[in-house]
Amino acid sequence: MCQIFSHQNPERYACTTRRLRLNGQSTSIRLENSFWAILDAIAESERVTTPAFISTLHSEVLQARGEPSNFTSLLRCTALLYIENQPVTSKNIAAE
Repeated sequence: MCQIFSHQNPERYACTTRRLRLNGQSTSIRLENSFWAILDAIAESERVTTPAFISTLHSEVLQARGEPSNFTSLLRCTALLYIENQPVTSKNIAAE
């Protein structure tokens, strides 16, 4: 039953740290590669770089709600929300 999950490529859940600027402050964000891939896709769809997308998102969250208590969790949920709002296709289902 869980083979699709248990047999996935370990590179998908390996973590990568990226350095970027949020509101002029240098910071590091550590996420699983699968989440980075989705954030990269979101940025590409918006025709901006991933750091620019993340910085804009951070600024908008600050303006709407104040400093988020866990920005990396917000990024993971952003990625999930993006996926949830995509049309279901066989490519989405078969993605590695």
